[in-house]
Amino acid sequence: MPKPYPQEFRDDVVRVARERESGQTLRQIATDFGISESCLVNWLKAADLADGGRPAAAAAEQSAELREAKKRIRLLEQENEVLRRAAAYLSQSNLPGK
Repeated sequence: MPKPYPQEFRDDVVRVARERESGQTLRQIATDFGISESCLVNWLKAADLADGGRPAAAAAEQSAELREAKKRIRLLEQENEVLRRAAAYLSQSNLPGK
């Protein structure tokens, strides 16, 4: 196993990655510092957690909850449309003269 990088080096790389210009990719930054892109991504995740960010598992869970909520909203909107059409149909059939 390779020797771990010093914390100061990690902090510098994370800072550069966070402050990167819009056209610069994480792959380019990792190559410039001589580390792998996956290593940089792991350092960024660890830094986010250390800075009080939420863990990736919580983000994934929240994303799943959001998908379920959107699915439920679509279903309720469809049910609402069916009920609206049924009410319009029934109100037309109760008109005098028919």
